Amino acid sequence: MYAHRPTRVEIDLDALGHNYNLVRSALPPASAVLAVVKADAYGHGAVAVARHLQQLGADMFGVAMVEEGLELRRSGISVPILMLGGPWPGQEDVVAANDLQVAVFDAGQIERLNRAAQLSGRRCLCHLKIDTGMGRLGVLPQHLAELLTLLRRCPHLEVAGVMSHLAVADEVGHPYTARQVELFCHCLEQVRAAGFAPQHIHISNSAATFAPLCAECTLVRPGIALYGGQPTPSQPQPLRPVMNFRTEIAHLKQLPSGSSISYGRHFTSTRPTLIAAIPVGYADGYNRLLSNGAEVLVRGRRVPVAGNVCMDWTLLDVTDVPGVCAGDQVTLLGGDGAERISAEEWAQRIGTISYEVFCQISKRVPRRYICGAVG
Repeated sequence: MYAHRPTRVEIDLDALGHNYNLVRSALPPASAVLAVVKADAYGHGAVAVARHLQQLGADMFGVAMVEEGLELRRSGISVPILMLGGPWPGQEDVVAANDLQVAVFDAGQIERLNRAAQLSGRRCLCHLKIDTGMGRLGVLPQHLAELLTLLRRCPHLEVAGVMSHLAVADEVGHPYTARQVELFCHCLEQVRAAGFAPQHIHISNSAATFAPLCAECTLVRPGIALYGGQPTPSQPQPLRPVMNFRTEIAHLKQLPSGSSISYGRHFTSTRPTLIAAIPVGYADGYNRLLSNGAEVLVRGRRVPVAGNVCMDWTLLDVTDVPGVCAGDQVTLLGGDGAERISAEEWAQRIGTISYEVFCQISKRVPRRYICGAVG
């Protein structure tokens, strides 16, 4: 074995469990939870997250594509897995062979799945996806009858669910959400009138999980809430951040007033300045837009990034941190003492959302799974 550089992501499994239980507590007892673990569980590590949530009783997992579903199956995940984006042409045999459930919304897709299920000798469970206003994937309501007619002619497919996706559920009380839910319920009536009896009815993402909008729904799909991101900033929930992104000071350098720092010379010291170099950069997911002004935590204090973030290195102004030394822990995302750098703070600085903050942290940063908060 060899020593790794100190840059790492720590995943707090206790916080993950807390968030999962908070979601559960917001639901009627009979409701099921589909935990969304696509995109490597929003950068938290899909296999480890799914294993932990399976132990806690998650009813189903949601992935974006077949490769993600296969990774979970090969890692021993036994609960149902739903491919939210449906299969790509040519993947139907793999779907059938690995007991993956799929979203369906297109005639060609349905016909290919039916043939693959027939050849495999097993029924393929599918969730009919309806576009109620997201404008992305899903059959439009005016074409629903045609798809239902086709599904009735596909004996090797079972309609296990009916689903849609909300566009502005994070904006509490938005009338567009109410219209989407109303249209979804109308389409559900049409599905049942065609002779289908789906077990899973679902439209609620994280934001809608905490403010149930559809009495017909039997399943919710929390994603960002599981990882401690706030799905509805105007109505925050008592969620606990799951991810901590940390490194250590590698080198300290005392520079005189008037010294320029990093590429482009966008930072020039106005006093004698102590600069710390930390082994993390934009190749690790520490976004270059955090240059020259974002803050990190050292010894429980906020300190500014000095100059441009580099590919592998970032520089900090630690002049005002008493006793600072090489080897001190640096928290880029997460808590240290009474201070915390949140994903929402990052997102605001770089003009994005917490989802992207988590997903941007690259694979070259190892994930370490712990119980209990660190710092």
